[in-house]
Amino acid sequence: MPKTFASSAFQIISQLAARPPVHRAFQWFHLYESKLREWHFCVAAIPAPPFGEAARAHWVAKQFSALGLDDVHIDACGNAVGWLRGLVEPASANSTQRRDDDTPAYQPCTLISAHLDTVFPADAIGQPVQEDSILLTPGASDNCAGITALLALAAAMRYAKVEPATDILFAGNVGEEGEGNLRGMRYLFTDSPFASRIRSAIVLDGAGTETIVAQGLGSKRFSITITGPGGHSWADANVPNPILVLSNALAALGRMELPQSPKTTWNVGHIEGGTSINAVPQRAQARIDTRSTDAALLVQLERQIYATVEQAVRESNLAFADPTRANYSPEGGSHPLHFQMETIGERPAAKLEDDAAILQALRAVDRHLGIQSQLRIASTDANIPLSLGIEAVSIGSGGSGGGVHTRQEWFDAVGRDLALRRILLLLLALANAEI
Repeated sequence: MPKTFASSAFQIISQLAARPPVHRAFQWFHLYESKLREWHFCVAAIPAPPFGEAARAHWVAKQFSALGLDDVHIDACGNAVGWLRGLVEPASANSTQRRDDDTPAYQPCTLISAHLDTVFPADAIGQPVQEDSILLTPGASDNCAGITALLALAAAMRYAKVEPATDILFAGNVGEEGEGNLRGMRYLFTDSPFASRIRSAIVLDGAGTETIVAQGLGSKRFSITITGPGGHSWADANVPNPILVLSNALAALGRMELPQSPKTTWNVGHIEGGTSINAVPQRAQARIDTRSTDAALLVQLERQIYATVEQAVRESNLAFADPTRANYSPEGGSHPLHFQMETIGERPAAKLEDDAAILQALRAVDRHLGIQSQLRIASTDANIPLSLGIEAVSIGSGGSGGGVHTRQEWFDAVGRDLALRRILLLLLALANAEI
């Protein structure tokens, strides 16, 4: 989208909002809230743990087809995708018009997406509870609210015959949470057949109406594993204990000072190891999450974590191998501990430029609707397009929510239609921009 879009953004938004089909779509959001609650309830009842989103993806694809989207399918990564075709015909794959890199020139498109997965294992999802406007269930806000908004946009645009100038790609994508490592979004922007066509992206994530995530919080995640010979808690009491050594390393990491500007954090969110209370474990593992808006600080933190674990293992091995030390053990010295630090996830840090056209358009939408929006930093699916230099924002799907990432999560649909109007106007502004 050209930067000149910003100079007339408010005028463009006002003109879009005045169109009769857009008014009809606005009315649909209000009149069919009961349908949205039905969709919300149904999708929330389908478990979608990381790497287990298939059932929810097929349900979303079924809704896409029923709503009349084109070429609905589950792609090679597991994303549910469908198209709302624009008025401008795309260039043919056999077109003589070429890009500078000698590939066919296809019509640019806009992506609107919501991630399918939740942080919860499948057995944590029971029957949702609906109490008036409030839905109570794990994942109700994050991200069943986003999926419901995605369906609402498709339904309202088809019902009201809202015709964008260019194609819109709807996607319920996999792999946003946990160790999913944004794999669904990575596929859409790198390996999918239409990756080069996506000009801008709107990510629907969670509840709320006022926030704009325009900066992607970088993160890197690790699995640290310490292994040893193990043995009986009495007979092999002098054998080094991986759980104890890992605990010492984590305690040392807990004492390190981290930069506050830019803010940098680490967290150990999962520990496992051992088989019995009366057995020296053969293995201990911890999973660590690091975050910062500064990529260089993430590298420094990674090195510090590695050095700390390495030091803890070295000290243990020396203690058990040195006959002059209290913990000396011939068994321990001949069977030292080993450790491995493996990267299990990485999200690139990136930031939208202050004068980005998508940001100017969204601010114009918020001005038109009387929304006092606020910029936020977060780790979302938008990290991927932003890191590739493609304009993207992550915004809420309306209503309100709480208890996110807990079994007490809830979503309240009151006020959802305001956010849906916001999303629609932004989507049309992007799809109707000059190409």
